[in-house]
Amino acid sequence: MSIRILITGGTFDKEYDEIKGRLFFKDTHIAEMLKLARCRLDVQIRTVMMIDSLEMTSEDRGLVLQNCLKAPETCIVITHGTDTMVKTARVLAGAIKDKTIVLTGAMIPYAFGSSDGLFNLGSALSLVQALPHGVYIAMNGQYFEWNRVKKNRELGLFEIME
Repeated sequence: MSIRILITGGTFDKEYDEIKGRLFFKDTHIAEMLKLARCRLDVQIRTVMMIDSLEMTSEDRGLVLQNCLKAPETCIVITHGTDTMVKTARVLAGAIKDKTIVLTGAMIPYAFGSSDGLFNLGSALSLVQALPHGVYIAMNGQYFEWNRVKKNRELGLFEIME
């Protein structure tokens, strides 16, 4: 079974510019992360965009949707910024019924060395193989159905919507 990994940017792939004191995007860290994790899965990686999810437009979400629809794989992991992950999940869930899609992200950039990104990526890759068709969010060892989750900005984690 092959798994498609779609990269959209988000904190996962941010770098820190020490001179200017700002976060920015350079290249994705996904291949490095998979190597570090000794991943033995058959994965196909595609960078769709490298943006902060707060800057993501409906056109950008449409591009993510088109990539999911065109992917021959039925298992898709999407790296995404956590701020609007649920918005993108809603778009995907409305149009795709025959694939398992897991969105994941990080609260701390991978480049910082203390990121939750590696754990979240590993969880997403495992979950996408085990869950039935649908759209999910995987963060911090938990998975959530796309329409039953919210980001708790105060605690910096995802939780089930009551």
